[in-house]
Amino acid sequence: PVSSNMAATSAPCPVVPTTELTGSQWDGIVLVTDDLSKLASSLGVLKEAVQAYKQVDSGADSEAIVIPLPGLPAKRLIYACTGPVTRDIDDVRRFTDAAVKGMQRALKAGCKSPLLVCPAHAGYTHSPTAGLLGALHALYVPFEIRQDVPARTVKAGQLGVWAESEESGNKLARLISGLESGRIVARDIGGSDPERMAAPRVVEYLQEKFSGTPIQMKVTSDPEEFERSYPLLAAVNRCARAVSRHHGRVIHLEYTGEGEVEKTLLLVGKGITYDTGGADIKAGGVMAGMHRDKCGAATVAGFFQVLNALRPKKLRVLGLLAMVRNSVGADSYVADELITSRAGVRVRVGNTDAEGRMVMTDLLCEMKERALEETNPELFTIATLTGHAIRAMGPSYSIIMDNGPARKLQTAQQMQQIGHEYADPFEISTIRREDFDFVRGKSEYEDILQCNNQPSSATPRGHQFPAAFMMCSAGLDKYGCDSDHPLPYSHMDIAGSSGPFPGIPTGAPIVAMAAKYVLNRL
Repeated sequence: PVSSNMAATSAPCPVVPTTELTGSQWDGIVLVTDDLSKLASSLGVLKEAVQAYKQVDSGADSEAIVIPLPGLPAKRLIYACTGPVTRDIDDVRRFTDAAVKGMQRALKAGCKSPLLVCPAHAGYTHSPTAGLLGALHALYVPFEIRQDVPARTVKAGQLGVWAESEESGNKLARLISGLESGRIVARDIGGSDPERMAAPRVVEYLQEKFSGTPIQMKVTSDPEEFERSYPLLAAVNRCARAVSRHHGRVIHLEYTGEGEVEKTLLLVGKGITYDTGGADIKAGGVMAGMHRDKCGAATVAGFFQVLNALRPKKLRVLGLLAMVRNSVGADSYVADELITSRAGVRVRVGNTDAEGRMVMTDLLCEMKERALEETNPELFTIATLTGHAIRAMGPSYSIIMDNGPARKLQTAQQMQQIGHEYADPFEISTIRREDFDFVRGKSEYEDILQCNNQPSSATPRGHQFPAAFMMCSAGLDKYGCDSDHPLPYSHMDIAGSSGPFPGIPTGAPIVAMAAKYVLNRL
């Protein structure tokens, strides 16, 4: 068990709380608000500056603008209006989006030490949190740039955050620094190129990150151990293992907080370092961007960094990262192969481009075995798994779907609600009987069919049936509501929410996961 003291955290730059606007260290003030009339009297100088500017520019609310501020040392005000926030279609992301735009404009104006002012809104408890996370997203510098271009290591030397009281400011800065440190880990792993974050180098990155911390880490890399313990993963890894720098790894992470454990989370992340599609190769120009197929494992790693930073009590978390490259070549696994999973289920490969469910299934089986000995366990798989997830829900939303025991806990509903409050939104899907029918073996040769041979985006229920496949092939279907040991399990497909390419990964859904399981245990 570890101390509950706050650990050192990392962000794109130090987050410095303040209750004043007059500090000489700030070279710009970024104001994020929906209504100038609601600003506190202590922010009156900002209100007056914007109102004066609006007399000559009626479009000031439609974009981030720079206003001279001669009465303060900062000299300039970047005004980023959220627009309306009370309509049916509005949510707290209005504050996040405005803060991103405001910070980007501040950087363009030459600010190196901006102060963010994002006052609390009566209708959105966590609007200051959402705004600060948006500002930090805009300040993130990609891992490759930090390594290779010293002059561009940081975009700002520090970020101030205004608060009404010293206590609330310190609390917000410490909390957000912890959350952002996890999102940075997720962006670093998920967004870096397929060589920079090949499996062995992900191991090196995390060993450096977690050395001397409460996060216990071990690594499995022996191909024979893969065959014994993770046969489905071994099939995907078979081609890549011939190239030492591409050979797969299973990364085991563990955290146990101070006090008697009340909840155990068991997380499995898909970490496909590059997805060629394998023998069912991604043709026609659709392979570009496939280094992002490791964002599920990146999310798990980032969540462990949040645990490291915030040290929640009475929580135990186990993580398995399936870091594998889906290469193509003479030793590729191919459709029609029959492979027996760790759970003893005979799986027929239908499409080698459905490798994500293959690398996670045996790890999920191991977590199932461990969950039977843990306190109040909840199991999760997290993956950029299907194009269908984007087709069904759009490019900005994580999808969560529960098995029966998780449905009784209302895991999906709670995650959706808390994600809505923290600008890390979820949509809910349901695993149905048709999904299990779809993956049932079509002949006496196999128990389960891994996939059909069409893209998920062209397949009805294309993001739901993979969860049924993993449950059946991991033997988790035997631990439903009708069993003696029901095990809650939820699958998250983050293909849409993980972020745009080209662009910066979001780190979703780390904030929502932390809000649900960590922040109430500090």
